[in-house]
Amino acid sequence: MYGRLYTMSSKNRDTRTRILEQTWRLMEARRGREVSIESIARAAGVSRQAVYLHFGSRAELLVATVRYADEKNDLASRVRAISESPTGGDALDRLVEFWGGYVPDIYGLARALLASRETDPDAAAAWEDRMKVFREGCRRTADALAQEGVLAPEWNVRASAGMMWALLSVSVWENLTIDLGWSAGEYVARMKTALRRVFVRNS
Repeated sequence: MYGRLYTMSSKNRDTRTRILEQTWRLMEARRGREVSIESIARAAGVSRQAVYLHFGSRAELLVATVRYADEKNDLASRVRAISESPTGGDALDRLVEFWGGYVPDIYGLARALLASRETDPDAAAAWEDRMKVFREGCRRTADALAQEGVLAPEWNVRASAGMMWALLSVSVWENLTIDLGWSAGEYVARMKTALRRVFVRNS
């Protein structure tokens, strides 16, 4: 009996993972357009009912897919380096280093969600789920600067966190690295310099 339960549980996990992987693949391949439950089920080799069994709605599936991508890209350990920074300035540098390395890993999925979020509320919900996490990282970085007394006087925590988030947006990264051809190293180095000059007192 116990062996059967284990086999069924393992099979469920395998099916769930396959659905997530195919959703991720389709979102990137189609830039988020016309990615229906039917197309996901077909790609994963399961029924529509099986998709809904594992994920209660399309919105839940897209949010789970973004979180799955973060897990595969080892987001937790990458973010930990920011929270363990010895100073606010180091936290700001590490935030830029993290983002400069993370965006290329999730760019296809991010571009897909961005392209379809205006007409697809599920995609918008999935994108907002991730942006909440990133905005919180910016807020903690700004708070670290403020607590240390080095946040530039023209900024408060709320405003500086919002500006960090805007300056480090996927669209800005896209403009600089794809449209203008900056290398990953150039992006990180120049963003570090720019953000320090904007947010760190006397930088």
